[in-house]
Amino acid sequence: MTEGPLIVQSDKTALLEVDHPQAADARHDLAIFAELERAPEHIHTYRITRLGLWNARAAGHDSDFVLGVLDKYSKFAVPGSVRSDIAETMSRYGRLVIQRSADGELELFSTDRAILTEASRHRKIAELLDGPISNEAFRIQPWARGQVKQELLKLGWPAEDFAGYTEGTPHQIALEQTEWKIRDYQNQAVAKFWEGGSGVVVLPCGAGKTIVGAAAMSVAKTNTLILVTNTVSARQWKSELLRRTTLTEDEIGEYSGSLKEVKPITIATYQILTTKRKNEYAHLALLNANDWGLIVYDEVHLLPAPIFKMTADLQARRRLGLTATLVREDGKEGDVFSLIGPKRFDAPWKEIESQGYIAPAACYEVRIDLPESERLNYAIASQDERYRIAATSTTKIPVIKELIAKHKGEPTLIIGQYLDQIHEVSAALDVPEITGETPISERETLFEAFRTGQLNTLVVSKVANFSVDLPEASVAIQISGSYGSRQEEAQRLGRLLRPKADGRTASFYTLISRDTVDQDFAQNRQRFLAEQGYSYEILDAHSL
Repeated sequence: MTEGPLIVQSDKTALLEVDHPQAADARHDLAIFAELERAPEHIHTYRITRLGLWNARAAGHDSDFVLGVLDKYSKFAVPGSVRSDIAETMSRYGRLVIQRSADGELELFSTDRAILTEASRHRKIAELLDGPISNEAFRIQPWARGQVKQELLKLGWPAEDFAGYTEGTPHQIALEQTEWKIRDYQNQAVAKFWEGGSGVVVLPCGAGKTIVGAAAMSVAKTNTLILVTNTVSARQWKSELLRRTTLTEDEIGEYSGSLKEVKPITIATYQILTTKRKNEYAHLALLNANDWGLIVYDEVHLLPAPIFKMTADLQARRRLGLTATLVREDGKEGDVFSLIGPKRFDAPWKEIESQGYIAPAACYEVRIDLPESERLNYAIASQDERYRIAATSTTKIPVIKELIAKHKGEPTLIIGQYLDQIHEVSAALDVPEITGETPISERETLFEAFRTGQLNTLVVSKVANFSVDLPEASVAIQISGSYGSRQEEAQRLGRLLRPKADGRTASFYTLISRDTVDQDFAQNRQRFLAEQGYSYEILDAHSL
């Protein structure tokens, strides 16, 4: 028995004492294989899940590592049932293998006949197989590589995929490092991805995920399809590739609502791929238009469900997912694992902050009281309307003004979910707004004015959550959000994390209506911040 900060329980939860001197180190190690479930002030609850253990296994950690972490930090002995369950779960990864037979056909292989028999007799898997090849292998139907991996994961036997990848059409790409140098962790991320063949790299916003993508392309040297969240993001990817690599304008195409270019390097939006005409995906041909050797999925945690179905048919092409968090609010983490690939590299936010690559941030929740009239409206409202009433309370406007005055002269983003609230705040503060309705040219003009310091304050909708390069934003005031979305919290905090020229700490405020669902949802969002090692101070609006 030690005096560690952790208590591991037989239901595979682990309780972390936040104020313990070893808590930060324990959190760092736990993040490799456990998911943070609850994060109130003093005790954080982690859950050790099968998918978390398999992601750790795919990233090169075995059960001895996981049990070593638990033993190192546990206050009491780790229950025997938990020890055996961790060892058993992690041993399941890779006992089934997808590979090529001598004649080049796909096969499901295992030296354990009992496991192979169990898998091959499962109804949904049997439909994807094409009979036995030997006592140790079954033929997989040529189109079913992705579906087999999905079904095996559900069955509890995650397969390793050694079936190889098409090289794609060769295309010369190199990094251009005369004015910058790739960072060690970015190099490590690319090496781990390449070693695994396909998979996901998890890095904080502002830590250079685009450079990881560019570096992977420089290794692959092949036609590459890059899928991104929106047109603004597509243009920023193009700008970064032109700056960081030997690629020229003529080699990079944009495939979006406004342009339809297919070039050796093509950047397409998720939206265009999921656009339907006459009930069919109109642009699906893009996925096979140019013999891609690499497909990059930016913000993979936001991948629309139809893209998973399309990706199931792309298993012969290398796939790189980039994200700040593997958390998906729709629970489809298993599909990311099966179809894009497991987590190959994960660098904790605070570790990169300590190296000076992202800015330190202080996070605050500011609680306000609803006025009597709004409280009455809230009390009689339907469940669906309650969050809107609480989140868009007009009493947040004076608090916003106080915070802007407190941070006078600092580049400040005010981020909201509801358009009428954004219009109201923009008018009250007399500052410009950017929403989905703002033309792209106007958005880029406003972002550029913000970037150069002509504008100090912007009111933005969720369009600013993704891939918007605002390098000197140092204050964010979150006035409403997508309920309790942890992935949105990651994006919004990430807007502040690029290092500041003067080294100052960024400030991240969330305005919350007290004793409402607004406060309930905030607890879920706090989990993300706690998971990354950020403290979260609760303030009263009256004491600002």
